[in-house]
Amino acid sequence: MKVALVTGPSSGIGRATSLELARKGFHVVAAGRSEKRVAPVIDLIREEGGSAEFLHLDLASLESARDAAHTFAATGRELDVLVDNAGVGATRGITADGFELQFGVNHLGHFMLTHHLGRTFRPGTRIVVVTSSVHFRVDGIDFDKLQRRTRSLYGLDEYAVSKLANILFVRELAHRRPDWNAYAVHPGLTSTNIIPWYVRPFMQRRLLTPKQGAETVIWCASSDEVTEDSGLYYSHKTARPPSMTAQDDDLGRELWERSEQWCGVAPQH
Repeated sequence: MKVALVTGPSSGIGRATSLELARKGFHVVAAGRSEKRVAPVIDLIREEGGSAEFLHLDLASLESARDAAHTFAATGRELDVLVDNAGVGATRGITADGFELQFGVNHLGHFMLTHHLGRTFRPGTRIVVVTSSVHFRVDGIDFDKLQRRTRSLYGLDEYAVSKLANILFVRELAHRRPDWNAYAVHPGLTSTNIIPWYVRPFMQRRLLTPKQGAETVIWCASSDEVTEDSGLYYSHKTARPPSMTAQDDDLGRELWERSEQWCGVAPQH
């Protein structure tokens, strides 16, 4: 049985992705902070005849991300699909390791998890990273600000930087590991916990359901129709150009190297 690990499976796009991958015959490793919150998803998968298990993961802690990867690797199983979906937005805070919360969770925690899961990947393993078109909002990364609390109004600029980092990560991963298939996916404006409650009433008619938002994520994770090269940015099941900044290979390389240093992992070339 093929195995898929999904982060943030308790609600939103992660929940919809977990359920549909299970229906497609994947054993789903549902990785989240709270077993109590993830349990209903696992129960539903099992009720439908699917297979799933819980994996503890707190992406705001690099130690937790590393430990989660090691826990899965210890099972001796190969991973066919990794969906780096979990995220935070419109929030303020600092991770356990001293990074701005949105960058720390949305990029750095996933970088750590993906790095340590690499030993479980096989040729052709798919890594799908959920990003956002909001990355067009920013034209670079101020690395000096990544270890400070959110400063912009509603934290939107910091969120945009984290989503830019997602795309740069996917592109650089594709360069460094051509034996794997990495995709960045913009799911569309989706009704999830990322959308603040105080603006949701004004956007309700424009919002996709989580099931709709998950469609391209699931497609990149499982469809034989995905024939484009690794490292691309997808929206509505179509490869599209991200921002020019997201195509900056020098910036992608710098982000990768700094991420390795912050995570304390051996460089990959």
